Amino acid sequence: MKKTALLLVFVITFNFIAKAQQHIPFVETLQNPNRWVDSVFKKMNRNEKIAQLFMVRAHTNLGKAYEDSVAKVIKKQHLGGVVFFQGGPVRQAILTNRYQSLSKVPLMIALDGEWGLGMRLDSTISYPYQMTLGAIQNNHLLYQMGQEVASDFKRMGMQINFAPDMDVNNNPKNPVINFRSFGDNKYNVAAKGIQYFQGMQDAGLFTTAKHFPGHGDTDVDSHLDLPQLNFTPTRLDTLEMYPFKQAFAAGLSGIMIAHMDIPALDSTAHLPSTLSKPIVTGILKDKLGFKGLVFSDAMGMKGVVKYFPNGEADVRGVMAGMDVLELSENSKRGIKLIRKSIRHHRLNWDDIDQKVKKILKAKYWMGLNQLKPVDTTNLITDLNRLEAKALVQQLSDQAITVLKNENIIPLRNDFVRKTAIVTVGPSGESLLAKKLKENNPQNMLFILPKDASKADIDAVKNELANYSQVILAIYDTRIRPQSAIDYNPELKQFIASTCTLNTVSIVFANPYAITTLPNIEKSKGLLVGYQNLPEMEIAASKVLFGLMKAQGKLPVTINRFFKYGDGM
Repeated sequence: MKKTALLLVFVITFNFIAKAQQHIPFVETLQNPNRWVDSVFKKMNRNEKIAQLFMVRAHTNLGKAYEDSVAKVIKKQHLGGVVFFQGGPVRQAILTNRYQSLSKVPLMIALDGEWGLGMRLDSTISYPYQMTLGAIQNNHLLYQMGQEVASDFKRMGMQINFAPDMDVNNNPKNPVINFRSFGDNKYNVAAKGIQYFQGMQDAGLFTTAKHFPGHGDTDVDSHLDLPQLNFTPTRLDTLEMYPFKQAFAAGLSGIMIAHMDIPALDSTAHLPSTLSKPIVTGILKDKLGFKGLVFSDAMGMKGVVKYFPNGEADVRGVMAGMDVLELSENSKRGIKLIRKSIRHHRLNWDDIDQKVKKILKAKYWMGLNQLKPVDTTNLITDLNRLEAKALVQQLSDQAITVLKNENIIPLRNDFVRKTAIVTVGPSGESLLAKKLKENNPQNMLFILPKDASKADIDAVKNELANYSQVILAIYDTRIRPQSAIDYNPELKQFIASTCTLNTVSIVFANPYAITTLPNIEKSKGLLVGYQNLPEMEIAASKVLFGLMKAQGKLPVTINRFFKYGDGM
């Protein structure tokens, strides 16, 4: 009996210690001796060492020939990892097992999952965009989201999430960050980003915040060209870098560097920050003391290869202080050029060895020393857990924001029989419209798709004269909503005239899009739903019916009418 009790105590203690070790931030483990790392490192030849610095692109929606080409690269070059993009979860799981079986050293498997697996994979859950989350006042919900996202990644056999985005989006015209940011307030961005990544890291997922030193104040997409930040070092340090510095102090495991030309930090002409030693080594590592893994943004983007083509970007990235090069244009060429650069004394083996050992230590933290194949049994069910779906609804409920209410919300029963429901954007009945009609079948629904003709628009406009109240629901039907809504002038003019009636307007779109909707501020009631998400429509219906009080606050300043922190 005593032996059984002692064994039980031992098991409980062991499990507690194992769980506690998993929660130790990666950066706190770097000085620990590691026999697995030493053993793996000693067996690697020089090409294999350099190959650990590279991560290759993978898809499961581009056919077998593409999948086979990636497999060939992994088998021949023994790269450090794989970054998955679009596809399906079961196909990816099967391919992950195949790719891992071909690699001498277990691969780091990564994905951009800023709003969960749904950012890339079908049949999986999408959490709200970070701009939507920026409106939430209970930051612990983001920690819970991080835990759920980590569960999904680990179920898929992935170890790295390239998230969160911790850019301060202080340029409404930003074409590449925008709704991917928590907003334009550095304190809000820092607090929410930390909660999100700590939730993931505490569940054993390696996280990589992006895009240092800050991609929020630009109107150029670095996928297409090299953006330039013309700000002083003081401005960059106190604004753009603020969330990242807070994240470092909170134990962030990895950082992704942006392709940005920043003259105040490095005056070399057309030099992206990814290739700048003064920025990557001088500021990030030496001045700010970041010890985690340093990843480049994709090395095939025009922002980096436009001025440093033919593999020179790969060499410059390693010289700058990069640990991992994500998505090189040609990893075989990159490995060869790095070896050549060592011979020519542009690089040295001591530096390469240090990077490789840090990567191997990261792989150990990720659990890759005990790699197991991904089990595809019940995979789709496991990735669509009821508790995760409930959290999406809770996040939406907490984000919905009332910007204006002239005693019209919640809807009053004496107006219900005289209410016109107008949806703008979708071509069919929306979920919100369905719920409003269920509340009272006497409500009349008018649908104006975003390509509605002038005749159809005029017909609806004439009908509205017969109603005492209008519920105007405006949707951005694009997958990724931009700052300007893509309606024709006639439809925008219809919105402008309708907002002067006894109207409650609900905007299921990027909050910046409000500036492109004339007279929207004249609505008697105005709700912001941030994105076209079913759970957000449900949240809006709860507020309209008086079942819930909106708690969200605007995460950005939109115009002179609506500023950061507004919400009733």
